[in-house]
Amino acid sequence: MSGRILTATEHSVARLTFDNPERRNSLSLEMWQAAATALDRFAADSSVRAVVLTGSGTKSFASGADISEFDQVRADAQGAAIYDIALERFWKALSDHPKPTIAMIHGFCVGEGLNIAACCDLRVCGESSRFAIPAARLGLGYGAATMRRLVALVGPQFALEMLLTARHFTASEAQLIGLVNRVVPDHDVESYVHGIVESIARNAPLTMLAAKRVVHELMKDPDKRDLAAAEALVRQCFDSEDYKEGRRAFLEKRAPAFTGR
Repeated sequence: MSGRILTATEHSVARLTFDNPERRNSLSLEMWQAAATALDRFAADSSVRAVVLTGSGTKSFASGADISEFDQVRADAQGAAIYDIALERFWKALSDHPKPTIAMIHGFCVGEGLNIAACCDLRVCGESSRFAIPAARLGLGYGAATMRRLVALVGPQFALEMLLTARHFTASEAQLIGLVNRVVPDHDVESYVHGIVESIARNAPLTMLAAKRVVHELMKDPDKRDLAAAEALVRQCFDSEDYKEGRRAFLEKRAPAFTGR
């Protein structure tokens, strides 16, 4: 078994699960490809308001690439190229996703698994979760594209501490350095994330899309920012039916019913 990607959608919330518990939810080539396809499908589905990413079981969120298959899938230049294309497609689908993404973390979150969580908009973990980038113990190199989001989250000093020591950070340390948004008791992770996505699902989709785009543009180098595109999304909010609905709901003292138009 090389693992699989499980998906489900309920009450406007899509869920993507890395299902390879025997290997701490490491991702095979097929899983990287299936995950990208699922993210693209959620992006195109107007009924989906938020996406939760998680791992099977309670021992691991994800542990990155399944190295055990490298002798088969990355044995030559052609195989390596196919694998790199799959990775690039996944990272783009997650980093550029128009819907709010939440990493629901149980147990270990290491290597590329940590990078997956870092690319999500929000991260919630249990008290027993552990975070690490063990590249220095494996002789691997992490390039700028991979590290950019982590540095933006925790700053260069803590990114370097993670890389140079390769040690495990506790959940409380991860929250202290800004890697996770919330740490909750292990048995409350699911219910806490459920509460977050319920709140998100009630909000205006166009506003959330604009907010994500503005923040992402500000994270880029100044000469690579497309602030005009971000501002166009902001203007779209003010021209939308949802803006009218929000005003009416406020005056009528009721909950708004947003449609994303």
